This record gives sequence, C-alpha cells and structure tokens, in this order.
Amino acid sequence: MDIEGYFKRIGYKNSRNKLDLETLTNILQHQIQTIPFENLNIHCGQPMELGLEAIFDQVVRKNQGGWCLQVNHLLYWVLTTIGFETTMLGGYVYNTPANKYSSAMIHLLLKVAIDGKNYIVDAGFGRSYQMWQPLELISEKDQPQVPCIFRLTEEGGYWYLDQIRREQYIPNQEFLNSDLLEKKKYRKIYSFTLEPRTIEDFELVNKYLQESAASVFTSKSFCSLQTPDGVQCLVGFTLTYRKFNYKDNMDLVNFKTLNEEEVEEELKNIFNIHLEGKLVPKHGDKFFTI
Repeated sequence: MDIEGYFKRIGYKNSRNKLDLETLTNILQHQIQTIPFENLNIHCGQPMELGLEAIFDQVVRKNQGGWCLQVNHLLYWVLTTIGFETTMLGGYVYNTPANKYSSAMIHLLLKVAIDGKNYIVDAGFGRSYQMWQPLELISEKDQPQVPCIFRLTEEGGYWYLDQIRREQYIPNQEFLNSDLLEKKKYRKIYSFTLEPRTIEDFELVNKYLQESAASVFTSKSFCSLQTPDGVQCLVGFTLTYRKFNYKDNMDLVNFKTLNEEEVEEELKNIFNIHLEGKLVPKHGDKFFTI
C-alpha cells in the first residue's frame, strides 16, 4: 500500500508536515468529498472486506467507496502512518423506530489527540449526518458545522453524538412523505465509549451486517458523497441532493427517480464509481434516511 496513492485518490496536495487540527480537518474534508459512503458491493454480489489491503484495493485502486468499517479503517491507517495519535473506537447506532441504540457495536469511529485535546473523527456516517470537521471531545458544547449543529454529551462513561438540524424544503411535492426524509429536528446519531478497539473487534458484525436479512445494509443499496455545499445520495433508484442552508436556516432537498441505466450513469458522473459487478438497486423496508 502506498500512502501517496491515498492522497492522490482524495486529491490532497497540501502540506502534511504539521500534525495539527488544520491538517486533520483538511484530510477529513478531502476524504468525505471524494470517497463515498456506500454498500454497493453487497448488491453486486461481492463482499465488504475488513482487511486493510483489501480496503485499499477497493477504495484507492478501484476508485470505489465503502462503509464505516472500511473508510474509517483506511483513515486510521493514514492518520497513524503520517504521525497522528489515533485510536479506534466502537459506536452504537441510534435506531429511530425502536427509540434505542443498537445493542451491538456496529460503528467504527476514531479519536485523535492533538496538543492535549481529543477530537472525534468520522468519515463513515454519510448522508446529512456526516461531520465535516473533527469534533472536540467536550461535553454539552454546541459545535456548529455546515451540515448542522453537532453536540457531544458524556454520561456515565458513555458519549452521545446528536445533531440539531435545519428545516428542509422539498420542491417536488411527490416526495414530501418519502421514507428517506429525516423528520426530527433534534436527532440522536450514535453513542460510544473511549475504550480502544482493534479492527478484529468488528469482524463478526462486519459479517452480520452484509448477510443478515435484518440488516439495513442488505435491505437498501446506497451511495452518499459530500459536496462543497451539500450531499448527494442514491438509495435504490432514488437520487437526492441536499443543499445545506440554502436560505433562512433551511436545507433544500431535491429528489429524482432513476431507471436502471441512469443509476449506472449517475454512479459514474456524480460519485465517480465504476462498479465491476452488476448492481441490483434495492429499496427495502428497513429504516434509512438521507
């Protein structure tokens, strides 16, 4: 694996000499705008692998994306390689319909220490829940970013990541009641502890998430990529573009239904993804919002 190959993949040409917050933020922003959060391998009949060499091959050499266990594992390797003090953490994702956090540790995120301060770094949640900057690990402090206001809260050794969202305007009335739309203004995202993890801690859940009929990842095919002012999402045959704060503390959300040929075209044009296998787009009944 070649670290320069990664930086070429994300189009990062800035200095890496200073291990500071500015460099960390720059790398995160370049990654989330070039490496999609997606699960398309599953719907092409191919595995989502956890090994670093396999992830590098998929994301860097083949120009695809990946889900949190992959893109954050790759980011962990990059940050550690260039000298950042980086720790893997495990998260429990909030399930809105069930009104509770997952019992299994199904999310991988990172903690980075810089000059005596700790930051949460996560390039793998996608959609309108994706952080654009590292979050300082401090409890009950609003941290405004382009997508929303993020807030971390600590209680009894557990940390909780929430967001305060804007109102949203959907011009196409046909999609006003789409099950892809987030209905809550205050949204719980996930919880985590500061216990250090290794990639081996996620092996069983990586297998479960891509094989179980109860998994949202088998229920829906999706691809999400941040842009300079919003986020593109493709779920099944539905393409959305959310422009953050387009006016008066409101997001603009455009919907479009694609046919099979258009799905393949938009994956190339918008997400810069050229799949090796045949994608079978899927929009199952599991809860998933953009």
